[in-house]
Amino acid sequence: MGLPNAEKVMAEMEFGEKLKSERTKRGWSQEELAEKLFVSRQSVSKWENSQNYPSIEIIIKISDLFGVTIDELLRSDEGLTKKVIQDGKQLAYPRLKFALDVLFLLGVALLVIKLGILLLNKAFSFDLTLVGGAWIWNFGPLVLMVGAGICSGVVKEKYKED
Repeated sequence: MGLPNAEKVMAEMEFGEKLKSERTKRGWSQEELAEKLFVSRQSVSKWENSQNYPSIEIIIKISDLFGVTIDELLRSDEGLTKKVIQDGKQLAYPRLKFALDVLFLLGVALLVIKLGILLLNKAFSFDLTLVGGAWIWNFGPLVLMVGAGICSGVVKEKYKED
């Protein structure tokens, strides 16, 4: 069971051709489309001439504006598909790096707290105890700092490869 002719033609078009086709079908100029997307007319021109691609946020707006699926916009344009995937990875990397940095800093904080309590006990003859057990205070900071450092290095190399 094949696609109806109009859908088949649309599926075979690259993004720029699809964009221009949908825009002209509605009788809009590049300037009018640019205003609706809050971009410059030059951006629309570059997209239609396959000189550049929009961001995923703009692709979503285009999808909504024209009533077509994102899949229909991306499916036959390998360059745009790769760009969207790369953009997605770049969005994920800072979040993951932030989470690993937080874990590292948590390890540093645990170490500082432990050393502070030990120094207070020694210097002022206090009898402060560390709640939670010796394992957390002896190995927790090390596990958090080393684990987060190693994972951060692995993540950095993975995103560098792609």
